[in-house]
Amino acid sequence: MSADQMSIGEMLAATVPMARTLDLQFLETTAERAVVALPDRADYHNHVGGPHAGAMFTLGESASGAIVLAAFGDQLARAVPLAVRAEIAYKKLAMGPVTATATLGRPAAEIVAELDEGVRPEFPVSVAIRREDGAVTGEMTVVWTLRPNG
Repeated sequence: MSADQMSIGEMLAATVPMARTLDLQFLETTAERAVVALPDRADYHNHVGGPHAGAMFTLGESASGAIVLAAFGDQLARAVPLAVRAEIAYKKLAMGPVTATATLGRPAAEIVAELDEGVRPEFPVSVAIRREDGAVTGEMTVVWTLRPNG
């Protein structure tokens, strides 16, 4: 499969070693939503037997990156997406496999319009991390920017 034919999940797995290390599964990647799963593996566990906080942070950040690529992949020739900052809140004990669902906090067209005006836009991506039973175990916000090339 050529780079042009790679899915966003395949592209991230090929270019982000940590996504491969954690065997993240990119279940859905659209400009409206990205869903990424972290499998339940003993070597990813913390001291209470659930996914380690660092693994869940990587899961959430990866989901945010997937939606950014889906929403702004057509802008890559002129801008590089970069995470600016992130905040995570661990709400409930996570056990077993978990999924992260990311959504853009601002309309993509508004962000591209700022880029067109020569502004380096910043925008939040909200992420909910859930157990298999649907309980939200973590909430994360990653603020991204599109840094113009050159």
